[in-house]
Amino acid sequence: MNVDFPTRIGFDEAAAIIDRVARERRLAPERIPLQRGLGRVLADDLVAPIGLPNFDNAAMDGFAVRGLPMPDAGWELVGEQFAGTDRGLVLQTGQGSRITTGAPLPAGADAILIKENARVEGDRLFTDTPPAMRQHIRRAGEDVEAGTRLLAAGDVLTPARIGLAAALGLPELSVARRPTVAVFTTGDELRPPGQALAPGEIHDSNRALLQTLLVAEGLEPVAWPILPDDPARIAAMLEDAAFSFDLVITCGGVSAGEKDHLPALLQARGETYFWKVRMKPGMPLLFGRLGDALLLGLPGNPVSVLATFLTLGRRLVDGLQGRVEPRSRWRAKLALPVDKRHERLEFMRGRLQVDASGQLQVQPDPATGSHRLAAAAGNDVLLVLPEGAGHFPAGSVVDCLPSSSGRG
Repeated sequence: MNVDFPTRIGFDEAAAIIDRVARERRLAPERIPLQRGLGRVLADDLVAPIGLPNFDNAAMDGFAVRGLPMPDAGWELVGEQFAGTDRGLVLQTGQGSRITTGAPLPAGADAILIKENARVEGDRLFTDTPPAMRQHIRRAGEDVEAGTRLLAAGDVLTPARIGLAAALGLPELSVARRPTVAVFTTGDELRPPGQALAPGEIHDSNRALLQTLLVAEGLEPVAWPILPDDPARIAAMLEDAAFSFDLVITCGGVSAGEKDHLPALLQARGETYFWKVRMKPGMPLLFGRLGDALLLGLPGNPVSVLATFLTLGRRLVDGLQGRVEPRSRWRAKLALPVDKRHERLEFMRGRLQVDASGQLQVQPDPATGSHRLAAAAGNDVLLVLPEGAGHFPAGSVVDCLPSSSGRG
């Protein structure tokens, strides 16, 4: 393989390139019903068409009363107001009416006397614990005023946000279309799980790993056959996928070995945005365009697949949908010292824990090999260690990224 391309770039530069390319290729919006909205990215601002509540109403079951403190003779009961229908009740001073939670507030009511504190004697209402003025009343618009921008384009729809849209009476929302993704793994040595292995062969773990990472993001990846170590067949299969998908993601074949054909193929038949990033694991990451699709070439070691997808691959997926909300990130103290003896930005596996004082700590995993999938399966975060060699004593505060994918 003979690829003439600039030396590896820094992680921040790679992230900036991904952001720029994703912004230029932002996916078009589509309208979807609310029940399909979980995890989707809003394409337009959400502006309240009505107020919430949209009328004054009772916050508790009990009695709407007018006249505080309680008259010596109690309040005269004059009617009832239940949720669902506005009877147009008007209370005069010294009057009260039965009411249920969410029911429209009778005109003139000063407060709600909760049922547990009320005593009814004939047509009179009494209490030993009168409510304060305006107690247990929900005023129109106190949660949301009509015309308020509640969510911005680029925000992610959560169950609470979907519930908010429903409360506003919106049956549909405009969201970014999700990218279509083709998944490839590469190498003559790969065999699917369940198939017997000949000497020198291994089971293909990256296919299941990458597919589930994508599914966790709400995508529906399509797995293609394993790419053989044959440049012509690789080119034909990838160009076929690039014709039909927004994004093609490969695992393996991006380093500098005799069988690593993807960098040369992309340089000859497409456009390369970068190849090799100063990060560990995942240095030989490849990003470019092939035909109509973006191509993201992840390294072949499974821990490198995990780290590169969670840090840069997911960033690309988010950018294509216009997501602006940042991904979850925590700050935690190192439970053990770490000596970093290389210059690359490192994503080290670790496990979060809480000490006796309630402080968040992270236990770094000594198994740093990018093939150590069992070690990755036993951890829940990636520790972010900045570029440059250095010593990080126990108690140092580091950034931690969740190592399980998801929409948050």
